[in-house]
Amino acid sequence: MDASPWWAAVAPLVVLALAVDVGCLIDLWRRGAPAHLPRWAWTVIVLVSFPLGPLAYLWLGRRQESHRDHG
Repeated sequence: MDASPWWAAVAPLVVLALAVDVGCLIDLWRRGAPAHLPRWAWTVIVLVSFPLGPLAYLWLGRRQESHRDHG
């Protein structure tokens, strides 16, 4: 029994999950202070509770940047 068809179906999902986690962590550490919780708490939430952790950070943890009118 060959496991390659199973792995071929799961591999893109694993890559996507890692990309979302890494993207959220990069965003978290490059921006200013996150909303509602300290940065270390958001880091733990993103790493421990996939997929809800990254989604929670994106919806609740990111502060909205103010857009200035450059005119």
